[in-house]
Amino acid sequence: MNCSGCSPIYPIEGKGTLYLRPVSPALLEALQTKGRHLAYSEEMLWFDFSDVQELQDRIEEIIQMEKILSISLTVQLKSAADKLMNDLKGEWISLSMQHARIKYADIVSTILERQFSSYMQPIVDASECIIGYEFLLRPAEHGRVFSPYELFEVARETGLHSFLDRTARISAIETSARYLPRGVKRFVNFLPSSIYNPEYCLTHTFEAIERLALDPKDFVFEVVETEQIQQLSTLQHIFEVYRSRGMSVALDDVGAGYSTIELMNRLEPDFVKIDRSLIDHCDQDRMKQEKILNIVQVSSRFGGKVLAEGIERMEEFDFCRSVGIELAQGYYFGKPVAHPPDGPYTGPSYRAAR
Repeated sequence: MNCSGCSPIYPIEGKGTLYLRPVSPALLEALQTKGRHLAYSEEMLWFDFSDVQELQDRIEEIIQMEKILSISLTVQLKSAADKLMNDLKGEWISLSMQHARIKYADIVSTILERQFSSYMQPIVDASECIIGYEFLLRPAEHGRVFSPYELFEVARETGLHSFLDRTARISAIETSARYLPRGVKRFVNFLPSSIYNPEYCLTHTFEAIERLALDPKDFVFEVVETEQIQQLSTLQHIFEVYRSRGMSVALDDVGAGYSTIELMNRLEPDFVKIDRSLIDHCDQDRMKQEKILNIVQVSSRFGGKVLAEGIERMEEFDFCRSVGIELAQGYYFGKPVAHPPDGPYTGPSYRAAR
């Protein structure tokens, strides 16, 4: 997987050729038995198609054969014009990824054409002064409507989640440069599964911060992962690389799913974001209060600042402040917007508008 980008994906509008490897005698025999016309060499086999539907049908047929024969194929797709270049040095992807790229062609275009923007949601301190913003992916103006969850799920299925994660980080950094002065925190999400080599995969992120003359100390990169973290050592290494560049790190959704207190205790993030499910009506729920207090106590052992997510009521905010939570975020203080109210950020005493 190449986390620094992805190979070009040409629009499939007509004729082209699909190349497959490795050559499987069993697959070759099965296709020939069905009367499928194809060509092959020692390294690969290929077939031409005349439209998208034919390509889709053939891929679905081969996927079934792949399962029955217990083989694993990789493919490259070339348009008729591109085929004349006779260049197969691009990215080889799994057959299932290619099938998904055709199935979700509109969403793939949204990802590759960067038809999204970074919205900003305020983060406040105990006195309700805005100290920073979290940057959240949203559809571009006049662009295709999507949910962030949908976009990232399709990106995973099509092998584009590293590309999407990287471009989303850079979008957030560039947006912050347009609207925020130095000293204002910028919380930017990242997917650990998209970063297999931090020194290499984060190069574009660090270059964007340097190119825009931004202060690394203003950035907080937070883990957003819906899957269980398989290699804790890899995430610890990612944290080390961010910190070595003067940036802070955060663990999101603590208290829910895989973001457990044990994980928080082992990673020792600079910021601990309590999941909204614990914050919801926490002022009325003794069990939630005990869990929140435990998170606060554990965080204090390694100096992590605690942030309560999903604040929608003053009573929730009052309880969080009463147990020593320093930061808060939620609709009570402001929904995600394309830019701060009334234009550029106006200073450290700027308060959340309600």
